[in-house]
Amino acid sequence: MADLRNFVISQEMVNKRRIYWSLQIGGWLLYAVVQIVSSYLASGSVTPRRIIFLVLEAFLCLIITNWFRILLNRYKWLYLPMHKLIPSVFFSLFVMGLMIYFLRLPITSALGQLFQPVTTLNLTLALSISQVLGQSSWYVFLFFLWTVFYFTYHYFERYNTSLKYDASMIEIELNNLKSQLNPHFIFNALNSIRALVDENPKKSKQAINQLSNILRSSLASDKKGLTKFDDELKIVKDYLGLESIRFEERLKTEFDIHPDSNKFLVPPLMIQTLVENGIKHGISKLTPGGVIQLKTLVENNHLKIHIRNSGHMMNGAKRGKTGLGLKNTVQRLKLLYGDEASFRIVNENDNFVLTEIVIPQNNTHESINRR
Repeated sequence: MADLRNFVISQEMVNKRRIYWSLQIGGWLLYAVVQIVSSYLASGSVTPRRIIFLVLEAFLCLIITNWFRILLNRYKWLYLPMHKLIPSVFFSLFVMGLMIYFLRLPITSALGQLFQPVTTLNLTLALSISQVLGQSSWYVFLFFLWTVFYFTYHYFERYNTSLKYDASMIEIELNNLKSQLNPHFIFNALNSIRALVDENPKKSKQAINQLSNILRSSLASDKKGLTKFDDELKIVKDYLGLESIRFEERLKTEFDIHPDSNKFLVPPLMIQTLVENGIKHGISKLTPGGVIQLKTLVENNHLKIHIRNSGHMMNGAKRGKTGLGLKNTVQRLKLLYGDEASFRIVNENDNFVLTEIVIPQNNTHESINRR
C-alpha cells in the first residue's frame, strides 16, 4: 500500500513537471513568434538576425523565470502573507528586468543589431539610466504577467487540493457516523427480539426475518453516502413492523408520503433513527402506547420530513437523555448540506412531539455517493 501511494505521488509530481515545462516552453515560444510577426508587420520584413535575437531573448526569459520559480519554491513565497509577498515579488521583478536587459547586450552586440561597430557613444547610450529603465520596464511588465499567471495557477491548484481534502474528511466523518449508527441499531433490535424469544417464539422468528431485511438494506446503503428515500422508507417500515411485534396494540403507525419524495436522496438510517428515537423516548414511556406518524411534503425543491410521536418533551428534551441518534443526525445534515438543511424537534402540543427535517434537492450533493 505504501509503495502504491509513493508511486501515485511520484506520478503526480511527474505530471506537474510536465505541465509546467509544457506551459513554460510553449508560452515563451509563443512570445517569440508574436514578436517576430509584429516585427514583420511593422517593417514589412524581418531579418534572420532579428529572428535569432528574439528566439534567444525568449530563451533568456525562460531561464530567468525558471530561476524565479526555484526561488519561490525554495523560500516558500507562495505561503507568505501579502504584506511580505508583494514587496518581495516587485523587488524580484525589477531585478529580473535589469538582468535580462544586461544579458541581451552581448547578444545584440554579437549579432550586430545595435552596436555595429561598438562605439563609446553607443555604449554610453545603452547604459544611460533612461535607456536602462525604459527597456527594463517592458521586461518587468512581462515578468509581472508571468508571475500573475504562475500565482493564479497555484492558487487554484491549492484550492482544488483543499476541496479534495475537505471532501475526503467529510466522507471519513460520515462513514464514522454511519459506523456508530449500525451497532446502535442492531443492539436495540436484538434486545427487542430477545424479549420475544421466550414469550412468543413464532413472533421472534418473524422479527428475525424483518431484522435480516433491514440489515440487508443497511449493508447496501453503506456503499453510499446518500440513499433513495424509497429505500429508507422500506427500512423504516420493516423496523416499525419489528417494533409492532414487541409493542403489539400499543404501537400504531400512520404514513402520508408525498409522491415526489422518491426524487430525493437522504442519509441512510436517518429517518429510521428518528423514528426509533420517538418510540424509545415517547411511546415506550406511555402505558397505553401511542402513534408514530411519518409525513413528507415537497416544497420549493426541498423535502420536508415530519415525524410525530405520542409523548412530551420536558424543558426542550424528551424524558431521558438525548440519544446518539439526534446528535448524529444534526452532524450528518451539517456535513452533507451545510446551511441548506434544517432540523428541529419541538412539542407540537401536549400530546405529540414533532421532529422536522428539511433537505434540499440532492443534485449538488450526489458526489458524496461512492461509485
